[in-house]
Amino acid sequence: METIRNWLLPTVLAAVQMTWLWPGLGPAEPPGTLGVIGVVCALSVETVALGRRRRTPVRALTWALGALVLGQVAWPDGCVSVGTLIAVYSVAVRCPVPVTRRAVAAALGVEWLMAVVQLGFRASLLGEMAIATVVYVLCAGLGEARRQWLAGRLTAARRLAGAENARRLAGDHERHRLARELHDVSAHHLTSVVVTVDAARRLGDSRPDLTAEALSFAERTGTETLTALQRLVGLLRDTDHLGPRPMSGQIEELVAGFGRLGRPVTTQLPDDLAGPAAEAIHGIVREALTNVLRYAPGAAARVTVRRESGLLELTVDNAPPRASAAHDTGGLGAGRGVAGMRERAAAVGGELTAGPRSDGGWRVRATLPDDTGPRHPPGQEWRRDILREQRLADPALAFTATIVPVVLVLADTEDWPVHIRRAEAPGLLLVALLLALHALPLLWRRRAPWAAFLTVLATAWLWPVAAVAVPLSSRVSQFFTGGTLTETLALYAVAAYGRGAARTWPAVGATALGVAGTLTATASADGSMMDERASWPNAVLMVVVLCVVLAPVLASVWASGLLVRRRRVRVLAHDDFALANSMWHAYRAAEAERHRLALKLRDAVLDRTASVVDLARQGGLEEVAAAARSALAAMRELLHNLGGESEEPGSRLAPSPTAADLDMLCHTLRAAGRDVRLRGLSDAARGLPPSVSVSVYRNVETALGAGDRGPARVTLRRRRDTVHITVSGVRLAVAGPVAERLSVQADTGEGRITFEPTGTVRVSLPVGPAPAPVQEVSPSPYA
Repeated sequence: METIRNWLLPTVLAAVQMTWLWPGLGPAEPPGTLGVIGVVCALSVETVALGRRRRTPVRALTWALGALVLGQVAWPDGCVSVGTLIAVYSVAVRCPVPVTRRAVAAALGVEWLMAVVQLGFRASLLGEMAIATVVYVLCAGLGEARRQWLAGRLTAARRLAGAENARRLAGDHERHRLARELHDVSAHHLTSVVVTVDAARRLGDSRPDLTAEALSFAERTGTETLTALQRLVGLLRDTDHLGPRPMSGQIEELVAGFGRLGRPVTTQLPDDLAGPAAEAIHGIVREALTNVLRYAPGAAARVTVRRESGLLELTVDNAPPRASAAHDTGGLGAGRGVAGMRERAAAVGGELTAGPRSDGGWRVRATLPDDTGPRHPPGQEWRRDILREQRLADPALAFTATIVPVVLVLADTEDWPVHIRRAEAPGLLLVALLLALHALPLLWRRRAPWAAFLTVLATAWLWPVAAVAVPLSSRVSQFFTGGTLTETLALYAVAAYGRGAARTWPAVGATALGVAGTLTATASADGSMMDERASWPNAVLMVVVLCVVLAPVLASVWASGLLVRRRRVRVLAHDDFALANSMWHAYRAAEAERHRLALKLRDAVLDRTASVVDLARQGGLEEVAAAARSALAAMRELLHNLGGESEEPGSRLAPSPTAADLDMLCHTLRAAGRDVRLRGLSDAARGLPPSVSVSVYRNVETALGAGDRGPARVTLRRRRDTVHITVSGVRLAVAGPVAERLSVQADTGEGRITFEPTGTVRVSLPVGPAPAPVQEVSPSPYA
């Protein structure tokens, strides 16, 4: 399908121009033999160049300009090439604005040079140059508008791909979040209970007072652990109130707790911290202050949180330790604390750095997105997008509306330079100024369509005023007739971008009445209506006739604007629905996972922790030790099941799926309602090395799992020492996080990958013996 799109248009253009070589069918007499050969060569070069305009637009434009020069030299009167216009449009669609500007300048330079060579410095040269300028600028403007639309679609696709990725990982995120919370509880509470009770048991004979202290500590710490676990279970089960929790008070209490241990800790933070970023700050501060207690005993610390530009900046500073630790830390932390803090920051989309200061102290700095802080109104982002879209498209339309009337009037007039030299130069300068002023409101036709429309109608009345105040030629009304293009573009903008589509219909009548009135008034003022000053009855009759003639044309323009508006709204509504649907499924998946985790936490850990508190109150040290170990073991087992700790020896992951499992993958997707076809599996998968076979499966699985719902096709081919994978129908896989994952997978396999905007992913993997064993990865949901 992509091949047909690339080559259909240039082939049709070449065929049409080839028919012009037949006598009587072209715009001029056919050239001689050498001319025919030159035209055929030019058409061949242009066809090949345009066939590759989507992959290499700048190079295609270069070859198209060369073909234009060759064709004009071979057949000056009959070679009419539009290939350069198509190439300029393709450059504008696929390249940044600076590149488009240079491309338009190059194309205009070639066109003007050919016009000078063919026409010489004659009166019609300026008309030819003006027409070329208008056409190329208009093509570039339309291409830029198309590029902005495609960029918006790509952004929507990335958002949807991110939402689909969040939906798939919702359960994993909940498990990881719970694992972090349980790790904190076990590390700071139950472990200390076990260590304290064991110490009291060993030293009970020499220091009997330790038994009472250990029981008191076990009761107090067990109660804190029980409270924390009950709060965690409540949060997991309370899915009706999942709004941001206020965290400023909890962070202050946390810091105050460390301060009560004798360490001077100061804080400076906002009063309204809430949401995931605030929870991450709480965990980072807790870990950072714990590291201060371990590695810088007695050092002062400062916790600062600032809100700037939609970000939360956390800084935890501590002074150098007052004295070196006299004891061995036994590898406590071992760098895991910093890694855990980085994971917390990355989980909410932030970054964290940690390192020594110049004075020997330590600094932890984190930058996190502010989910609850003040935001800019969404309308400002919309306005910025509109302004970006206007960089070339709307100026091109305004320029066209200014130049076209002059070209239409002067193009067929050979003696217009004589008139300019005599007496009409000031008048034509005033006409050009009026045309530019009339078209200027088109620059904000998207941002404020009604204001641009009314301004266009108002500036149109400057024409009859100028015709009365300044002695102009009788052809002023002719210029204004061409200037009605501005009214047409303003009416289209009201229908396509104005608020309330049902309320834009009066613009049709206002445009028809305004154009008819100003045109009649201008023609009456400059004496061009019926070769004499018009009377009021004739003027009214002329207005009515023009309204009747213009109304159907303007109504069709208004209707086309409405159709474009509805199509755009429908596309955007579809994107919003898909995004909301994906987010809803992610919420439901997270909710189900929270319920399941709450039940497991209550059954596995909560009851055992409650028994620790009860036994501590009863005074049984041995029983407390056994219950604390049981609760700690249960919590570690739960952490192990959640992926929070390393696997036990002998525990193995499910075998990684290979290329042979692609048939089952496609069958599973077809059973789910998606049409996925697989071709070439038996020949391509035969004898693949294990690492390549796994890579083939992973690439296909990632592309198909990007979130698309339409039909897809997977094609595998084996050519010598390379296996080629082509997955089509996966628009969401060519951009965003899915494309990044595919690129990483291809680089890992030392392969190459290309993404096509039409939704096709092409991967080439070398086939050869793997230099290292295949690293086991998480099992596929389809395996």
